[in-house]
Amino acid sequence: MRRMLKSAASGLAVCLLATACADGEKPEPERVTAGRQCDDTLSPQAAGALERALETKRFWPAASGGLDGVAEGLAADYAKAERRPPAHALCEASPSVADVREVAIGFRLYKDDELLGGGHPSRLHPYDMGVEAHTGPEKAYLFVRCVSPRLKGSDSRNARIEGRLIHFWSKLPDTVPTREAHLTILHSATLAVVRKLGCEGDAGLDEKPVFRPEPE
Repeated sequence: MRRMLKSAASGLAVCLLATACADGEKPEPERVTAGRQCDDTLSPQAAGALERALETKRFWPAASGGLDGVAEGLAADYAKAERRPPAHALCEASPSVADVREVAIGFRLYKDDELLGGGHPSRLHPYDMGVEAHTGPEKAYLFVRCVSPRLKGSDSRNARIEGRLIHFWSKLPDTVPTREAHLTILHSATLAVVRKLGCEGDAGLDEKPVFRPEPE
């Protein structure tokens, strides 16, 4: 489904931008910088990390509105207090429509018993960031707690927000630079989300990521 939607969107973008679409010409839309990905939520440091992760400096132009949708979705889910609320997609960044490599970021509310804790999944490494963080060559997770006037009752029942990054078809090595690149991207996107929600103290996140690996 993800690829089908992407293909449909790319076909529409091609026709809209091509002056001779009716004549069969289908020029590819001009690609954009990493900083334009994910609704402009990526800091310069995170944009550089995305370039390294996907090994490109030019990206397929992504749709906007993801940040508003994530914030609205999380706020609505918090008000409903469902046991397993849905995930809300922020973005899918890729070098081009034909490239299978992609970095996708999404957010959802979590319960404390869903924290990864000491049971670290394979190829994930724990870091002291937010409530907890885990990162590796294919995925990264960042858990935070939010108190915000926008989330009624969060002063006594904190909103627990999980950010998740998935690097599809990643062939990156399981090294410290790879882990920190993925966590840098996710940190920047998560910071944008908690600020959009008005979380007090940026939900405990630093302005820039500070990498403190934890014992495994």
